[in-house]
Amino acid sequence: MKLNVQNLKDFASGATFLGTGGGGDPYIGRLMLEQALLRNGRLNIIELDDVADDALAVSVAMMGAPTVLLEKFPNGSEAENCLRAMEMELGRPIDAIIPAEIGGFNSAIPLVLAAQTGIPVINADGMGRAFPELQMVTYSAYGASISPCVMTNERGDFVTIKSKCNLTTEMLARSVVMQMGGSAQICCYPMEGRFIKKYAVPRTLDIVLDIGRAITAGRSKEDPFAELMSYLSGTEHYQYSKLLFDGKIVDLARQTNGGFTTGTAKLAELNSSKASFEVVFQNENLVARSNGRTLAIVPDLICILDRETAEPITTEALAYGQRVKVMAVSAPALLRSDAGLQAFGPKAFGIDEPFRPFESRE
Repeated sequence: MKLNVQNLKDFASGATFLGTGGGGDPYIGRLMLEQALLRNGRLNIIELDDVADDALAVSVAMMGAPTVLLEKFPNGSEAENCLRAMEMELGRPIDAIIPAEIGGFNSAIPLVLAAQTGIPVINADGMGRAFPELQMVTYSAYGASISPCVMTNERGDFVTIKSKCNLTTEMLARSVVMQMGGSAQICCYPMEGRFIKKYAVPRTLDIVLDIGRAITAGRSKEDPFAELMSYLSGTEHYQYSKLLFDGKIVDLARQTNGGFTTGTAKLAELNSSKASFEVVFQNENLVARSNGRTLAIVPDLICILDRETAEPITTEALAYGQRVKVMAVSAPALLRSDAGLQAFGPKAFGIDEPFRPFESRE
């Protein structure tokens, strides 16, 4: 995979799409990655098959409410500081970096770190999308420990959490994030290559770039949605996609609470002011309903896009009056499995209804 300054805009757009409303601000992530590439001129992206079985890989990411990132920018040193602290904790160097999730900001951070350090980043991740909590990754669903989890902020404060329970780590880390101002960067999930080869979602960085390219190509043909859906139908992870709604945002309730951005966006058809469609979110879009009937639900992807350009819109960027289309996309198979649904199905978010693939609904 070749990633350079010229195609970063497409990469950011594709990452934001798969981020399903979460994963952080794509513009900030793109600027950080652009500067890292211009400054260091190196980025080594490797495939899962090229990772040695005994290699040590870790994930780095931003943790916290995406709305906070709009006002509290990282200074660029946090990820490397976390990584070096993790190496000291484990007593050995890190061989590779693997993204925890795909999102506008959190897809860029591992690549920024790779450019800064020369450590290769793996073309895969632990979700094939974004989720709001630390234990909501395939690594955790299939048995990996998040501990130790190293956290830092832009001021250089460090906290290391060790726990036998990944959910406990999430709860402890969330309280630390709140004390760090609502966002922090983390390094976690030390894993061997043999494990991630089985349980990571492969080639997602490639797919992100290709999604962005499909959207761009579709704009020149004046139908970016058709081009996007055509591309998705040929991928390994996202074969099914569907437009759920076309309209405008007529009501928006959003708050930053407990280290998350939560709320509901209500939509109406363009020629109406009466809401008939809603999307509920917790950092990421969780469930889409029309007149009270569920059309799509986690772990399937629910994406809100500008109705003219198909540019994905994050939950912190949603605004009253925006004209949008809402799309559902099938989640990777690892997420729809029994183990995956336990980790990030509806009940994991307190939604009292079973998961049902959107493509099987009427």
